[in-house]
Amino acid sequence: MDYQQKQDKRLWRIAKARAAFRVHGTVYLFINGFLWLIWFLTSPDTNGTPWPAWPMATWGLLLAFNYYFAFEVDPFRDTLREYEKLQQEKELRGL
Repeated sequence: MDYQQKQDKRLWRIAKARAAFRVHGTVYLFINGFLWLIWFLTSPDTNGTPWPAWPMATWGLLLAFNYYFAFEVDPFRDTLREYEKLQQEKELRGL
C-alpha cells in the first residue's frame, strides 16, 4: 500500500468519525429534548435537580469525548510530528 492509499484511508476514517459525531449530536439533542418534555409535562414538583439533567450530563460527557476523537486527535499527524521532532534532534546531534 503506497503513501497515497494510506492517506486516503486515513482521511476516510476521519470523515467517518466526523459524520458519526454529527449523527450522535443530533440524536443527543432530540432524545434529551424529549426527556425534558416528559419531565416538564409529568413533574408537578419542580424542586431539586430535574432527573433529565443526569442522563443529559452523562451523555454530554461521552459526546465531548466523541468530539475530541473525531476532530482533535489524529494519530497519523501526531506520529508525523513526533518523527519530525526526532529527525531534528538527530540533525542537532550530528548523527
